[in-house]
Amino acid sequence: MKQNNYEFSFITDDSSKCTKESAFFLTKLNERYLDDAKKRGCTHILDASEVSKIMGIEEIKIIGITGTNGKTTTAAAIYSILLDLGKKVALQGTRGCFINETQIAPKGLTTPTIFQTMLHIKRAIEEGCEYFVMEVSSHAIVQNRIDGLKFELKIFTNVTQDHLDYHKSLENYIDVKSSFFSDETPKLINKDDKKIKFNTKNCRTYGIENSATYKVMAYTLNDGISAALSKIEKVYEFSSDMHGFFNLYNLTAAISAVDMLQVASMEEICEAVENFAGVAGRMEIVTKEPLVIVDFAHTPDGMEKVLDSFKNKDIVVVFGAGGDRDRDKRAKMGFIASKYAKKIVITSDNPRSEDPKQIINDILGGVKNLENVTVEVNRKKALQKALQWQNRDEVLLVLGKGDETYMEINGEKIPFDDREILKLLANSIS
Repeated sequence: MKQNNYEFSFITDDSSKCTKESAFFLTKLNERYLDDAKKRGCTHILDASEVSKIMGIEEIKIIGITGTNGKTTTAAAIYSILLDLGKKVALQGTRGCFINETQIAPKGLTTPTIFQTMLHIKRAIEEGCEYFVMEVSSHAIVQNRIDGLKFELKIFTNVTQDHLDYHKSLENYIDVKSSFFSDETPKLINKDDKKIKFNTKNCRTYGIENSATYKVMAYTLNDGISAALSKIEKVYEFSSDMHGFFNLYNLTAAISAVDMLQVASMEEICEAVENFAGVAGRMEIVTKEPLVIVDFAHTPDGMEKVLDSFKNKDIVVVFGAGGDRDRDKRAKMGFIASKYAKKIVITSDNPRSEDPKQIINDILGGVKNLENVTVEVNRKKALQKALQWQNRDEVLLVLGKGDETYMEINGEKIPFDDREILKLLANSIS
């Protein structure tokens, strides 16, 4: 590779791998290791735009989705629709990286390091992909983990309280999300969320409650989703087996985004969305009779959206809150649970270095009525109690961990999958 008339054989963002033959990819996260890279003989220092040009990643259309909730489902829905429409496409996010239906990287950070993302994009291009769909976290925006990327489309789902342990205030968090939409890149904005700030140039909107470019005119959530979606003056229909009002938003965003990419007619897009079955751990049905559902909801807003989806049923809910994270949301989650659920089981959820009993006490601080509340620190026992407590006509919602396959306690990840344990317990009870 040639850069600035100098020769080097490889690029790395790890100073410990630098040699005289290398170029060091300097980022905000590794800048403190610049001297180390130089001491190892590296004289070629590159920034994100230079690496992007060298790797030729500007050839692909990148779709970036950010928001507190809905990123994973919206991104996966766009990926699924594009595949169904015969396009070659890659997906990167919380669940890992996939290229044309093959997983090439395991679960990790929502948005990896910029160099890792560029390597994924390069591989996607090599495998013929025209589109690269990616989740963009607030941490990634702050830490410049999207530098050097040219987005074809930016999508906003919503913004509610989360990651305040990192951003310190909701205002800071909103400002970070808003900064992603400050340029003139084509963008798709949730019109029903008024907190985000954005550049109106090249902007389209979607919504249910407010007038928007893509407006849900009518819908039903009985046994899935059926909706009528207008674009300008024409109305299109789509349906899905997925549950939840919030998934109506996610699917509307996905349909609107694919339409903005101009790859097919709205009729074809709406037909393709029916084949999207959802994302593992997001409103995932474990058993149908009685109805047991697992969801990743771990914020007050995310939790309320799931519970509100079943407000016409009697709800049994199991949840906790992660340790070493935003403590302020715990009591709010307790309040929301007591607002919607008939029966509440509070338990552990990745306590990390914190005492799980203290986390539970923080949650209890927001519960209005403790009469129908059970506390069980052991999550497996909590699931068992909830199944035994559940009547046949009630829905059991197990929140917080989704498709996670571990419990994080004092730096150790212990195997634990809500879905597998629920299936085993349900069989033993029946």
